[in-house]
Amino acid sequence: MTRLIIDTDPGVDDAFAIALAARSADIDLLAVTTVFGNVGLESTTRNALRVLALCGREDVPVAVGAARPLVHPQASEGKAAHGEDGLSGQADSLPTRLRGVEPLPAVALMAKVLRESPEPVTLVPIGPLTNIALLLATHPEVKPKIERLVIMGGGLAGGNTTAAAEFNVWSDPEAAYRVLVEEDLPTVLVPIDLTYRCRVEADWLAELAASGPVGAGLESLTATYRAHYSALMGFDGLVIHDAVAVAEAIKPGILSTARLPVQVETAFGPARGAVIADHRRRTQNDLHGARAIDVAIDTDVDGLRAFILDRLR
Repeated sequence: MTRLIIDTDPGVDDAFAIALAARSADIDLLAVTTVFGNVGLESTTRNALRVLALCGREDVPVAVGAARPLVHPQASEGKAAHGEDGLSGQADSLPTRLRGVEPLPAVALMAKVLRESPEPVTLVPIGPLTNIALLLATHPEVKPKIERLVIMGGGLAGGNTTAAAEFNVWSDPEAAYRVLVEEDLPTVLVPIDLTYRCRVEADWLAELAASGPVGAGLESLTATYRAHYSALMGFDGLVIHDAVAVAEAIKPGILSTARLPVQVETAFGPARGAVIADHRRRTQNDLHGARAIDVAIDTDVDGLRAFILDRLR
């Protein structure tokens, strides 16, 4: 059984991702930790609690993490896509969880869970990487307990927040630099180049809504997000970025990867937050400060959609 910790900023696609892990019988969801991002920390925490309540998961501890980036303020949130509350204005329609947040903050809870785990744990950061950078900086002793990082973030051919940068990395480039470039843990990066290809359309969403209370609850959160993507991409549907990363965490190899050296741009300017992958053939001694990680580049798109839908329903 795969042991997971999800670090998240819900967000509509985060809600799908949390539910995907929570509804998978072969996953031991050890904790969910929250971070600023699509909306403020108070809202992302409430949303995580309520999505877990929708899934009937009172057992999963939820801890509150970073309210802001490591160094510079977040320039803007993702409310244009996700709505003012992060869930298309429907957060309060979800059930209230009886179990509130844990007394330990997110980094301390992750460290505790990792130390006490008898087996290695996969960390799945699907928001800004602030909590993960802090965890690795302040608790380096837990690194041997981390099986791998499966990170949703970055855009190799361009961004969705700026011309160069994807939202999660752009929200805290310094944290992304520390995790993607300076650390040495096994890492899979799931960029928007692939997640956009895994979009789901109206018939998929209708099948999800008809599958039962959880599916109907998830579909009810999508109006603002769906309208955003329908206008942006010219189809009736949406992109479930974070669920694609969680699918890889659940079923390693469902995404095909290439090992590429990457850098993260932290300077101010039009490229701030860009993830730059070097596609040239280089030796390990000729990477100019970059670190080679596994970047998801392809998948059986229809098979992935079917996998996610089957688990959610």
